[in-house]
Amino acid sequence: MSKILVAYFSASGVTAEKAKGLAEAVGADVYEIKPEKPYSAADIKWTNPLSRCNREWLKKTKPALADTDAGIAEYDAIYLAFPIWYYTAPLIIKSFISAYDFSGKKIVVFATSGGSGLDKAVSNIKAEVPDAEVVEGAMLNGVSSFDDYIGF
Repeated sequence: MSKILVAYFSASGVTAEKAKGLAEAVGADVYEIKPEKPYSAADIKWTNPLSRCNREWLKKTKPALADTDAGIAEYDAIYLAFPIWYYTAPLIIKSFISAYDFSGKKIVVFATSGGSGLDKAVSNIKAEVPDAEVVEGAMLNGVSSFDDYIGF
């Protein structure tokens, strides 16, 4: 049996709730991906062209991580969960995957979204970690039972 980590980024708490439910269902450890400077509600207001998330996206700025204590080397599989921003993973996910060696690991991508799919996020993550097996998990919106995700 492989050792699993659910690593997640959540700006508003929605993804955190889903990631913790997923971790409980699959018997995984949990790690929260946190920016060095936490996001405020104003920072993630994508409808404001001057918000932090918009400025980061336009400049392709990878936010600094609060820590790099995920212990990726201990795990065979990483279930990576995040909200979809700009049709893909937030740039902090790029910061996270750049901080560790995922060679030989399995990364299963999960997300929450108001309407976007996982396709672009999965392909972007595959490009960032070519030595890992990156697979599409599922959108977690509306999921109340995680039983289907055991053994991914």
